[in-house]
Amino acid sequence: MIDSHELKKRDLYLNKMIAFQDTEPVKVVTGIRRCGKSSLLKLMTLHLRENGIADDQILEMNFESYAFKNMNSDAFYEYVKQHIVPGKRMYLFFDEVQRVPGWEDAVNSFRVDFNCDIYVTGSNAYMLSSEYATYLSGRCVEIKMLPLSFSEFLTFHDFEIRETKSALGGIRKQVFDQNGEHYDLREVFDAYMRFGGMPGITDIGLDQEKALMLLEGIYSTVIMRDILERENRRGQKKITDPILLKKIALFLADNISSNISVSSIGNRLMNEGLLEDGKRKGIPSAHTVQNYVNALLEAYFFYDIKRFDIKGKEFLRTLGKYYIVDIGLRNYLLGFRDRDSGHAIENVVYFELLRRDYDVSIGKIDNAEVDFIAAKADDKIYVQVTESMASEVVRKRELTPLQKISDNYEKIILSLNPGMDSSYEGIKSINLIDWLISE
Repeated sequence: MIDSHELKKRDLYLNKMIAFQDTEPVKVVTGIRRCGKSSLLKLMTLHLRENGIADDQILEMNFESYAFKNMNSDAFYEYVKQHIVPGKRMYLFFDEVQRVPGWEDAVNSFRVDFNCDIYVTGSNAYMLSSEYATYLSGRCVEIKMLPLSFSEFLTFHDFEIRETKSALGGIRKQVFDQNGEHYDLREVFDAYMRFGGMPGITDIGLDQEKALMLLEGIYSTVIMRDILERENRRGQKKITDPILLKKIALFLADNISSNISVSSIGNRLMNEGLLEDGKRKGIPSAHTVQNYVNALLEAYFFYDIKRFDIKGKEFLRTLGKYYIVDIGLRNYLLGFRDRDSGHAIENVVYFELLRRDYDVSIGKIDNAEVDFIAAKADDKIYVQVTESMASEVVRKRELTPLQKISDNYEKIILSLNPGMDSSYEGIKSINLIDWLISE
């Protein structure tokens, strides 16, 4: 049992969950392993208890526990049935439910047979793929969970931002820790770019050796539990080669925010002698690579993003990009390095846009590219990301694609060094760190 004192708030997700409390759909929390899904369920049970729900109305089952190790859907149904309190509304919490074969049948039956509100978590997107979701026939709502944002990182590590006067009379933001030590905001951001946002890092402190051990554990668990152990599925070859899987993960991590195709991954691996030419074995290597890439996407280790033609107003089938769910995991895979920090900050911006509930795509306009088009029902922003706007050459490169867009939606450039000008013909130049900590 997690002690409630240890639970750090994740209001972004908890508020979504509370908004759906006592509504019919099954609440499904998805995301990579160890990003905080179990703690979110605990936070929700705490919220219920604080609001008068009795302990016997709350049933929690974690299927990673040995207690439920070989449970099938029949045993699952019977166990829950025995814990139902007649005449009371029940709140059912099922952690890593995809480990129960046929879980959807049981969960659907609870919905029909009992007066209950159901919350489940899972670490694999396959659990919501069409084949499974038909059982719940649209009666579920997905809450997509990610590792810590930079704002959450500050809170989790007990950092507090205070504004202080600078020598020139302006205001500057400084970060204070619990001992009253103070740091530049940039220093703490650099720590975030090094350690990433896995909540477990909070427990061990910002210690590189321990962090790498923790991240290695997360990588191994994702690879073993969610990919190599996943069941053989219709039309999909089983993923059996952990070495090839790691090579593909390394390739994708090394090429975040680059336009890549599956065939280019296969070719590179073949050139390096890492992949047999599939034709000899009767398996096209691109097909094999695609299966492994899909497995990494389904385990929420990588996310893919499509290109959108701004003038033609259509999604393009050509090259997309991949981003890694946590920059700390990338550093675990590739080692710490500064040479492509531009790609790393772009990765951070992509996930921040997802956290803010935007649908995100890459923009193409003529031969130029806009890093992100972020759209909601009533809102759209065009975003460029670059390390610095100080040089004339970079300014021209970043501004040109945005200047070609003729609509009136907001256009911004995020950088760690925005330069002197805060706006270029209506295109805003914003400090990336300020943007990350703004609500």
